[in-house]
Amino acid sequence: MKTYLLLLFLTLNAGYSFSQTAPVDQDSQKSKKGSFYAYWGWNRGSFTKSDIQFSGADYDFVLSDAVAKDKPAPFTLKRYFYPPKATVPQYNLRIGYYFKENWDISFGVDHMKYVLQQDQVATIDGYINDSGTAYDGVYNNDQIAIATDFLKFEHTDGLNYMNFELRHTDQLLDYKNLNISIKEGAGLGFVVTKTNTKLLKKERYDKYHITGYGLGGVLALNLTFYERFFIQTEGKAGFINLPNIRTTASKTDSANQNFFFAQFNVVFGYNFRIN
Repeated sequence: MKTYLLLLFLTLNAGYSFSQTAPVDQDSQKSKKGSFYAYWGWNRGSFTKSDIQFSGADYDFVLSDAVAKDKPAPFTLKRYFYPPKATVPQYNLRIGYYFKENWDISFGVDHMKYVLQQDQVATIDGYINDSGTAYDGVYNNDQIAIATDFLKFEHTDGLNYMNFELRHTDQLLDYKNLNISIKEGAGLGFVVTKTNTKLLKKERYDKYHITGYGLGGVLALNLTFYERFFIQTEGKAGFINLPNIRTTASKTDSANQNFFFAQFNVVFGYNFRIN
């Protein structure tokens, strides 16, 4: 997460410094009010440690300070640019509308992947009964290794943060066919997960489910060419709360957790008007 925040700081600092030496030509600004934009791109994500509670008819325990990472898909042209494979990588999709010259409202999907790391040692409190495994027992601030016969836990298809955002644009440069601007904003939304879970000897479960909510803020550097096409880098951070995670086919089994996240995104987009 520190790396993403450092990259974001350097990006914004570079843009601010550039704006001091390249004054904006106000007469050359093109009106954005009433126009739309859409973009698609990819992200790398980072997550804070999380306490995860697992509950069921015969067990109730908490794993404290559990470590998770993202899962970027290895780069190939087919995997990242072939439309049927487009949702395999960690992606960002957004469409927005400028209701004022420098203000837009948008809806988007931040498709992140959250993978609880195997072989880590976590603290466990609670109990497990009648599982038919070596993990039955009562735990009180004990240490346990996250092994495959105990737990596999991944939001890998994924951690889908579907959110509305309000963004403001500060123009730095408008020169001929190049426009450079900084965008800042905030938003909130709901989270749909497809949680790949294998807990104890229970059958693997992996179904889409509305799991919780999120909120966050974003800072971005936008380069627009010929008024239409743009490339944008984004630093995004926020909070995710998942109180209703499905872990097995039985509704009596569930998990809950919350954590902070950070994203670094690179997206490609297009500005357009409907009328």
